[in-house]
Amino acid sequence: MKKISIILVAFALALTMSQCKKNDGQPTSNDEVVTITLNVKNNDNSKVVVNTATGTVDFETGDKIYVGSGGKYVGFLTHNGTNFSGNITNPTENQPLQFYFLGNVTPQETLSAGTTEECSVIISDQTEHLPVISCAASNENYVSGVTAYSAHLLNKCALVKFNVTTPSNSPICITGMKNKVTVDFTQNTMTPSMDGEGVIMLPAGSGENVEKWAILLPQEALEQGEEGSAYSEDMNYSGTRPEIPTIIENGYLGEGITMTINVGGYPVGTINGLFSVSVAKQVYFSKGNLQFIGSATTPFWKFADNQWDYFGTTTGQNSDSETVNRDLFGWGTSGYNHGAIAYQPWSTSINSSDYFAYGNRQYHLYDQTGQADWGYNTILNGGNIIHTWRTLTSEEWIYLFNSRNSAGQKYGHGRVNEVNGIIILPDNWILPEGLNFISGNSDWGNEYTLEQWNRMETAGAVFLPTAGYRVEFDISNEDVSGYYWSSSNYNGYPANHARYFGFHSNGIYATYSDHRDRGYSVRLVQDY
Repeated sequence: MKKISIILVAFALALTMSQCKKNDGQPTSNDEVVTITLNVKNNDNSKVVVNTATGTVDFETGDKIYVGSGGKYVGFLTHNGTNFSGNITNPTENQPLQFYFLGNVTPQETLSAGTTEECSVIISDQTEHLPVISCAASNENYVSGVTAYSAHLLNKCALVKFNVTTPSNSPICITGMKNKVTVDFTQNTMTPSMDGEGVIMLPAGSGENVEKWAILLPQEALEQGEEGSAYSEDMNYSGTRPEIPTIIENGYLGEGITMTINVGGYPVGTINGLFSVSVAKQVYFSKGNLQFIGSATTPFWKFADNQWDYFGTTTGQNSDSETVNRDLFGWGTSGYNHGAIAYQPWSTSINSSDYFAYGNRQYHLYDQTGQADWGYNTILNGGNIIHTWRTLTSEEWIYLFNSRNSAGQKYGHGRVNEVNGIIILPDNWILPEGLNFISGNSDWGNEYTLEQWNRMETAGAVFLPTAGYRVEFDISNEDVSGYYWSSSNYNGYPANHARYFGFHSNGIYATYSDHRDRGYSVRLVQDY
């Protein structure tokens, strides 16, 4: 295995003074401000990405290096086409300076000189450049008045080639990779971890055995992923992430890892069936009800692992706590500040007008920016790409159950894994051999074992569980009724209502409306 080249850099330091407030990370009259100039010894500074033939890393105009000293972030240096320069504040005497190159990815946190102790970057998107992660300590301790320092900038990642075969011209995503780096200025460490599904997005380009290079962070060897663990960004093709060998710092895997992404038809996170929701539109349903995982260190959205799963009161979502897991939401509570007073997934206000999308009772969730719709979020097990999913409109719920071809024959009440719910069949439905299905209001009459339901789901059947509803802190009708929001407001009377789809043991109601503060289930779809 070849090594990515170690870059030798020399730092010339000249002292200056400045006056600003210290509380916001800027120097005061008592602060020592040091202007740093970093000269890269390579003669060619024109490359923005890694030289994939040799693994050498060079810099270009705009590249940034972050500096730590005394356990704190103290400033950054910017490349001006010839060298790096910038100001750092209050470096600590008789200690090395710490230098971090973070692949030109903007840190998730706001950095404040003299205050920040930790920052992190996510290197998922590698479609435009290879975000090399590297760091170094100066070879000499910092001493006030000394102007020359040197360091070796060592790569904390590996350069890896993937040989990809795909008909998709979109970027290719692989999951299960460490894609986040946390810099701890107090310990002078860089720690790799996995954010979300651990997505690394490779450059676009289709064909057979197309070379795509990536930067991978150190991690143990990985077994082959599950079906759908690799996919095209346009969601039209999927495959499996291949085995990944152990990734070590400063590595170079030039021989290539073979990967095929050519299975078309079903986007990541969907049930394998198409459902008409208008004369000209079909959708895929997500593989489970939407969940907000507030208990995580970094909260995220995901789909339930199984179609019959719901939280009920087990997680404490019958409270206004921000740190519990939820799947009953007030209307438009996507987490984006789209203009409503109550827009967070944990919002429990009993004032329906607080839930007006974009601050206006006449707007639907899909109006304006679309951010009021829960589907605007990145969904962890739904491709993890922003604005991929959406909520059905009221008209689409009505068309699904009343107007599509043989609509009355393509839904029925049922019981899966001892949970009551409504079963919806795809347009081109073929009943698995040996199973029965009773359409219409069968009083939960279609009961399936897990083995039987796996066959139904594989054939494209959707199951909406009776998760009940929440009013402020009270959850009612668990395993009795189901209530699912639409993205449509209600402009009639009462003025504070929005449309939803609901059902109980003896019927369905697709034309109803209710107060927007109600906590209802959300089942997202993706357009075909």
